[in-house]
Amino acid sequence: EKILIEELLKAKKNFSILSEEAGYIKNSDKKNTWIIDPIDGTINFLHGIPHFAISIALKSEDKILSGLIFDPIKNEIFFAEKNSGAFFNNQRIRVSNKNNIHDCLFAVGGKLKGEPSFPNRKTGCAALDLAYVASGRYDGYFQKDLNLWDIAAGIILVKEAGGIINDIDLNNLENINVIASNPNINTKFQEKL
Repeated sequence: EKILIEELLKAKKNFSILSEEAGYIKNSDKKNTWIIDPIDGTINFLHGIPHFAISIALKSEDKILSGLIFDPIKNEIFFAEKNSGAFFNNQRIRVSNKNNIHDCLFAVGGKLKGEPSFPNRKTGCAALDLAYVASGRYDGYFQKDLNLWDIAAGIILVKEAGGIINDIDLNNLENINVIASNPNINTKFQEKL
């Protein structure tokens, strides 16, 4: 986190920063904020499970302008910029185009009241779950009670890859619920949830 903050401030010294560990660092430019999660999937990381990521997003006023999710174990970089598309290791990505919810694979997280009635995985890394939706590896993702730094980069990745994600108040930092999917199954997915 310290290295990320130092490097980002070298490039844009006046931008503010919101980070999981450091909190909010208010600089002279309060309209532009870097949102950093130095390790999303911390429990996986601490247990030696190779499924975690570094997540960085740039928020300008009430919009996410760019986002990057880096999986250092697999050396995979997912990134997006507003109105420029979403990419995986420099190749353009799109969400899946499946129509039948039972042919889909979904990621879910957090506490669930019952077992979902659709094929799903629980991976422990919200950032990668959203990146995988953007790249078509997953068809959708759902989780409650997330923090903004967990999902900020994933929001723009899903949108720029042609997916749908619920409206998220970017001024709210915690207790965020996320539903993201390809557009063909979004309504069916919400009904199942």
